[in-house]
Amino acid sequence: MDHYDSPQTNDYMQPEEDWDRDMLLDPAWEKQQRKTFTAWCNSHLRKAGTQIDNIEEDFRDGLKLMLLLEVISGERLAKPERGKMRVHKISNVNKALDFIASKGVKLVSIGAEEIVDGNAKMTLGMIWTIILRFAIQDISVEETSAKEGLLLWCQRKTAPYKNVNIQNFHISWKDGLGFCALIHRHRPELIDYGKLRKYLTTLTVRNFFLMSNLDLPYIVGTARPDEKAIMTYVSSFYHAFSGAQKAETAANRICKVLAVNQENEQLMEDYEKLASDLLEWIRRTIPWLENRAPENTMQAMQQKLEDFRDYRRLHKPPKVQEKCQLEINFNTLQTKLRLSNRPAFMPSEGKMVSDINNAWGGLEQAEKGYEEWLLNEIRRLERLDHLAEKFRQKASIHESWTDGKEVMLQQKDYETATLSEIKALLKKHEAFESDLAAHQDRVEQIAAIAQELNELDYYDSPSVNARCQKICDQWDNLGALTQKRREALERTEKLLETIDQLYLEYAKRAAPFNNWMEGAMEDLQDTFIVHTIEEIQGLTTAHEQFKATLPDADKERQAILGIHNEVSKIVQTYHVNMAGTNPYTTITPQDINGKWDHVRQLVPRRDQALMEEHTRQQQNERLRKQFGAQANVIGPWIQTKMEEIGRISIEMHGTLEDQLNHLRQYEKSIINYKPKIDQLEGDHQQIQEALIFDNKHTNYTMEHIRVGWEQLLTTIARTINEVENQILTRDAKGISQEQMNEFRASFNHFDRDHSGTLGPEEFKACLISLGYDIGNDAQGEAEFARIMSIVDPNRLGVVTFQAFIDFMSRETADTDTADQVMASFKILAGDKNYITVDELRRELPPDQAEYCIARMAPYSGPDAVPGALDYMSFSTALYGESDL
Repeated sequence: MDHYDSPQTNDYMQPEEDWDRDMLLDPAWEKQQRKTFTAWCNSHLRKAGTQIDNIEEDFRDGLKLMLLLEVISGERLAKPERGKMRVHKISNVNKALDFIASKGVKLVSIGAEEIVDGNAKMTLGMIWTIILRFAIQDISVEETSAKEGLLLWCQRKTAPYKNVNIQNFHISWKDGLGFCALIHRHRPELIDYGKLRKYLTTLTVRNFFLMSNLDLPYIVGTARPDEKAIMTYVSSFYHAFSGAQKAETAANRICKVLAVNQENEQLMEDYEKLASDLLEWIRRTIPWLENRAPENTMQAMQQKLEDFRDYRRLHKPPKVQEKCQLEINFNTLQTKLRLSNRPAFMPSEGKMVSDINNAWGGLEQAEKGYEEWLLNEIRRLERLDHLAEKFRQKASIHESWTDGKEVMLQQKDYETATLSEIKALLKKHEAFESDLAAHQDRVEQIAAIAQELNELDYYDSPSVNARCQKICDQWDNLGALTQKRREALERTEKLLETIDQLYLEYAKRAAPFNNWMEGAMEDLQDTFIVHTIEEIQGLTTAHEQFKATLPDADKERQAILGIHNEVSKIVQTYHVNMAGTNPYTTITPQDINGKWDHVRQLVPRRDQALMEEHTRQQQNERLRKQFGAQANVIGPWIQTKMEEIGRISIEMHGTLEDQLNHLRQYEKSIINYKPKIDQLEGDHQQIQEALIFDNKHTNYTMEHIRVGWEQLLTTIARTINEVENQILTRDAKGISQEQMNEFRASFNHFDRDHSGTLGPEEFKACLISLGYDIGNDAQGEAEFARIMSIVDPNRLGVVTFQAFIDFMSRETADTDTADQVMASFKILAGDKNYITVDELRRELPPDQAEYCIARMAPYSGPDAVPGALDYMSFSTALYGESDL
């Protein structure tokens, strides 16, 4: 081995024949190596804006030698000495030789003094060592050594060409056809290879190289070309042509990354718009539902109830679908971002899925309160109308009874009356007091009804209060006048000696009987309101009991009329001057008979009213049973479907596509069940129109059925979306069905509560079962904490199956990274730290080139040129938080 070569055992440092330093004395070989090595050095020095003319002279000061090493290695060397003295030159060359040695190359017998002295042999040996280390060492084909790999590459590239047989790096290249074959293989537009002869002239080969923008190898046509010169030129071909392929691969990678980014941006915009529209609708709807301004009439409240039904049937269902679709879009977007190694999507403030769910919860809370308020208001107005009618009826009866009573109590008739008349007046007054006491209950009832109307906020309360106050004032005045008249009569009672007992008895029995008849007429004409068939049956029973008392009442009526007939007989018999009237009462037999006939007429009317109400309550009971029968079927059906969907989502029978088809069939069957829900809505509407407020035949309300139905639709849609995301993850990450089944089996095994999630300890046990080595020491806990931060970034304390699949696929999948994209841009830029607009438009499709140009920031480095763009910050932004 010659002292120019390194004594290392690496194959790339072992040429086919040992370096023979004496061959450098051969002018032909020395000329080939000098020209070849000079051209190779200049191909790199031109990148730094310089070149050499004489290889042994231009490297003597060490400056261009250090610059050459910086260009080909991409690293910075120690600061060179700028002095012109020999010691400065030796220092610079030593820095270069030390750098070469730091790369694992041992330089034997090559010293800085020989390079500074311009020793051609040592200089060429040093350059050849640099070429081997930085141009040939990294070449490898099918795990061969550098030289063998380069030879194998040449043989494969030139195999289809006639008259070319590459077996070595010297005589196989002397006719120039090998170089022409390599050029034609990669740039066929430059050479018509079919027209070439076996042996080419040097001029012909030179023209081909000029057309290829390559330096001419100065070895064509020689008897035995220099091996190292040939290897130098062939390695340049290798790097030049492989660089073109890398540029194409880099462009394809960038196109792929930008396409994914553009699609994700569109999904983000769609989510933002849909979320904004839904939140705006909720914002407009909640104030309407929270409006509790009561109406004064049943008709107005019924209209509000109808408007609410339209909202539940027509306006809300599409928004439920939009909310479900919004969640599906959000989950799909996050899955795509995770699969493309992008950061998770963070919606604008206030537009998170949780924000929308909170707003939706507020909507449903307001909706529930609004419906309850409507029903309570309807009940209140119904009760108010009933009470107001009852108040007016009782007040009218009372006012009719009190009419003239004040005038009667203020009469002075006792002043001119006879003793018998005074006695009669006194008895009459006693009868009036009895009658007055009998009416005390009615006055108290009137006051109680007025008080209840006030408590229920009756809209016409002022007029009710005024009328009630007038009745109470009049009642107090009657009491005062009654007391005053009694005192006057008692003062004259001593003058009275004879009282007609029959008149008195008549008056005493006629007054309560008359009150009984008036009470009976009032009860028979009293309005009633019932909500159940039991209540109407109770009223009917009470009415039948009342009718059973009529015979005894008729006997009492005849007895009272008999007393009056006896009085008349006595008056006629004894010619008593009674002026034809009973002094103790104003109730005449005609009054009793008239009221009795009226009572007899009201009884059949009451029978008819009770019968009609009984029929209506039977119809209401039929509606309750009809609704209850359907609700008792639909409610359990919804619960069963929810459980079946849960089982399907964790089963492992068949492929994910089978599960997806199964779920879609379930979804179709669920949608086909919608007419039964609509039929139940119709029955519920009839119940509300009939003002039925309870139903003992079922525990399900329409609200329960609606909520269950909406949850069922949301659950099946969300479950289908989860399986679709699992398919997307499986296909994107190349996960087999067996792996997916294994993941599902492990997940289900440790999901002992069948909640669809794993706790931290369950997840840790699951990872250990799949072969992960997670110890109980500090290192194992730190590794497990790192894994939990990936699968549970929000620190909810649970791991979903989708997060579990994402993690397992991420452990084996190869995804794009910011460094890979940055390296691809650097290839397109020709190893520069910036890229130009022309380079982007030349290497990328038009739409993606313009996408990059619009988003790349100007490059501001020291080597910047006009129009330079910063591809590094752009690549980093693709995988971080940005406005892209």
